[in-house]
Amino acid sequence: MGDDLAHLDATAQAALVRSGDATPTELVNAAIARVEALQPKLNALTTTRFDRALEEAALSDQGKGLAGQDAPFRGVPFLVKDLAMPLAGEPAHEGMRALKESGYTAPVTSYLARRWQAAGFIILGRTNTPELGIMPTTEPEAYGPTRNPWNTDRSSGGSSGGSAAAVASGMVPAAHASDGGGSIRIPAACCGLVGLKTSRGRISVGPGSGEIARPLSIQFALTRTVRDAAAMLDVAAGPEAGDPFVAPAPSRPYRDEVGADPGSLRIGLMTTMPGSAENVHPDGVAAAETAARLLEAAGHTIEIAHPEAFDNPERLDAFIPIWSAMAASNLAIWGRALGRELGQDDVEPLTWLLAEHGRGVGAVAYTDALFAMQSFSRRFMQWWFDGWDLLLTPSLGEPPPELGVLSTPDDPFVGYGRGATFTPYTPACNQNGQPAISLPIAQGSDGMPAGAQLVADYGREDVLLQVAAQLEAAAPWANRRPGVHA
Repeated sequence: MGDDLAHLDATAQAALVRSGDATPTELVNAAIARVEALQPKLNALTTTRFDRALEEAALSDQGKGLAGQDAPFRGVPFLVKDLAMPLAGEPAHEGMRALKESGYTAPVTSYLARRWQAAGFIILGRTNTPELGIMPTTEPEAYGPTRNPWNTDRSSGGSSGGSAAAVASGMVPAAHASDGGGSIRIPAACCGLVGLKTSRGRISVGPGSGEIARPLSIQFALTRTVRDAAAMLDVAAGPEAGDPFVAPAPSRPYRDEVGADPGSLRIGLMTTMPGSAENVHPDGVAAAETAARLLEAAGHTIEIAHPEAFDNPERLDAFIPIWSAMAASNLAIWGRALGRELGQDDVEPLTWLLAEHGRGVGAVAYTDALFAMQSFSRRFMQWWFDGWDLLLTPSLGEPPPELGVLSTPDDPFVGYGRGATFTPYTPACNQNGQPAISLPIAQGSDGMPAGAQLVADYGREDVLLQVAAQLEAAAPWANRRPGVHA
């Protein structure tokens, strides 16, 4: 099994269409065949829209439809995560059994989905996600676990695990993803992909969500290459009507940052567990140290250093009330959408416990948590004001676990607590609203991908992309293939 298209990134596939060497319909048909062959092995998708995709591709062949002849990704097959990315009139289940069983369809199309389609992407379907995106592994009761294409007994990460498995296995060259505590960077590290978490306010989450009510989460994508991440950010970035936060506009297109010289940067290296002097798993340490050596060879200064605030446990005091209040709010929102109150039997045990906790978070406690989050961010971000350019860490605290380790319905807080040691570095960036990127810089002792994370000052995706491109050139990962691949 296999076809040449499976190995091309989105930029290369779009180039085939522009040159006339392939049509959108040919790209879409080939991708559908790959999805049908690999889905039984990986369970990456929840629903498909193949007929509509082929109709849209046929229009795109003629330069008609949702995207014009000059759309940058005209005809490129794509998938969207089944979480906070609605398409009007189409299924939107958020990893929830109650929405799946009701046959719920979305009343509106999100701003970002509209931008993906206007850029020429042809959406083939929706990808698997844990219920409401809560866990860093994709094992929802509604659709079952997504399997990691590097080892099908292992987790693909979460909450964008379905998208990660689909891109890593070659189903599609890129896919939508979102990140509320690491949900782009975690699956990127698990599956050997590029995972860029953007600055708060860089990409609109409207109209169905809100940056004030949901301050932790951003929307973007998972890609195989840095150039795809840059070019897709050019498509996705920019304000929409009513956005309360808007990140500073870039000085030039992000695609121009790939290959641009960042100069000599001052980079802090952190491999210890936050709040501890002990290093995380050796595979993660090795990935970060490999990246450090490559960056030093590129002319950057590497020092063992990180923001002191990272070691302060009070950051969790802010994160947990907000996270659990969001769970309670989500159940209320989806209950109203279904016309009934959702009960304990409608959701997974962890979701119910978090929502119960969230319902006990009063207005004063919630406001206090928001203030504590901002206070933590001020102390954390002072490090960049003090003259640092980037923070380098392992992406994960340990390798991708076996399926069932993080998802423990009989005792849900066991898996939930384990998630903190699995993902010690990612949630802080969501609290601070700053950009970060996970890069598949190495492979662990067990052959699984091992990622390194770079964190930049607010609004500095340009620096992340410049340095990420340096690492990609120094240690190319494009030719690595998981065991399950088209």
